[in-house]
Amino acid sequence: MDIRIQSQILQKSSAANPGGRRSPINEPYPFSYGIFALPERIITQVIQQAASWLTRPSFHRPELLLAHSKLSLFGSRAVLLTGPAANKFIFFSEAFVPQQPKSMTGIIGRRNILELVGDDHRRVRDALAHFLKPEVLKQSVGMIDREVRHHLERNWIGRRSVMPLMKTLTFDIVCSLIIGLEKGSLREALEEAFTDMLPGMWAVPLNLPFTKFHRSLRASRRARKVLAGVIETKKAMLKQGRCSRDEDLITYMLSLGGEDDARELTEEEILDNLMLIMVAGSDTSAALITFMIRHLADDPVNRAIVIHEQQEIAKGKASGEALTWSDLNKMKHTWCAAMEILRMIPPIFGNFRRALKDIEYEGYLIPKGWLVFWASSITQMDEHIFEDPNKFDPTRFEKQSSVPPCSFVAFGGGPRMCPGNEFARMETLVMMHYVATRFNWRLCCEENGFSRDPNPSPAQGLPVELELKD
Repeated sequence: MDIRIQSQILQKSSAANPGGRRSPINEPYPFSYGIFALPERIITQVIQQAASWLTRPSFHRPELLLAHSKLSLFGSRAVLLTGPAANKFIFFSEAFVPQQPKSMTGIIGRRNILELVGDDHRRVRDALAHFLKPEVLKQSVGMIDREVRHHLERNWIGRRSVMPLMKTLTFDIVCSLIIGLEKGSLREALEEAFTDMLPGMWAVPLNLPFTKFHRSLRASRRARKVLAGVIETKKAMLKQGRCSRDEDLITYMLSLGGEDDARELTEEEILDNLMLIMVAGSDTSAALITFMIRHLADDPVNRAIVIHEQQEIAKGKASGEALTWSDLNKMKHTWCAAMEILRMIPPIFGNFRRALKDIEYEGYLIPKGWLVFWASSITQMDEHIFEDPNKFDPTRFEKQSSVPPCSFVAFGGGPRMCPGNEFARMETLVMMHYVATRFNWRLCCEENGFSRDPNPSPAQGLPVELELKD
């Protein structure tokens, strides 16, 4: 396929340049990279290189940044905006609507909250946020505790690769808590389908047998078939009074019906948002936990602080007693360390919005229909916001008020901020409690780097040598 790649500078708007004639919006900056016919493998490498470029230390200087640059990728004009003010502008402006890659929409479904706007977005997001709010989640700490202990007892022996294990764990937690799907053949079929589906999420949406996108579409259909069957089963159980509306997210969403209930969700909306949560609730949390384990292995100071904090909590628990919401709230340094991982290696490196109309930003015109891209790493690694940004320093987050608004955006911001941030906190803290109190570990990889595709993944899945503590 042909991909036109140009680098240009947004022209000043006529309002910012009185009396001046606006340049044609297609007028290129003097340098241009031309037209290339690229296979999917090369396109994937371009995306990976872009993620690497966005995280270079030299890129975290707003005064050196082409923050008002524009690109043409995959046939769409795109603007890159960075910094807290730009993030606030993007997150809170009604002039922008979300714009996900066509591959993601094709695989997950078009009625997910990343795509919905206006009243539809608020209606569906409110349903998800209700089930994922702390008042509801605190009742599920024991369930997550059981999943984590079962996972560790079965899998954490000898030399293992952390990332694949974390993906399995977080997937199991989502199945138990969100879907209410117990261990068995259905869960195994769903996990297999999701594993096959993920590689094509950011692939070129070319539906031919040899492409990642085609394979992911087929896997998506398998996953949707399993979930549709679970939805039908839950619907029957609700009618028969065999489960409560708060049993899991599916039963809660199904219960939002009735003639006078404006919150009612269609089955397509339920299914599409389950697909989204399965991806967002497992893949991103797996990356966070993996990179925490990776960092603490080589940081004896913060590792000792985390271990001491967790051991103090363990002292107050009887043998086999599950963690509680109160215990999680005591894990302050552990969560600060997780926030610092999210700052330095955010699982989601950015996202797109589309301009609904011509709109100005700092005197520059963003034309209607253009994409706007925000990248979390650029702001979060800015030395003017976070002193010595390449230093791992969890104390930055001891006082949330000390972090300027829209500077830490690992969970996004504004009305579209991730509703699952408390869920991610629960998964991370429960897992890190048992890792810190039960295991010694050391890295076994010669190269301790990572790549993005587009989510971060450590070299070789992060192999570690595990040793049970006495």
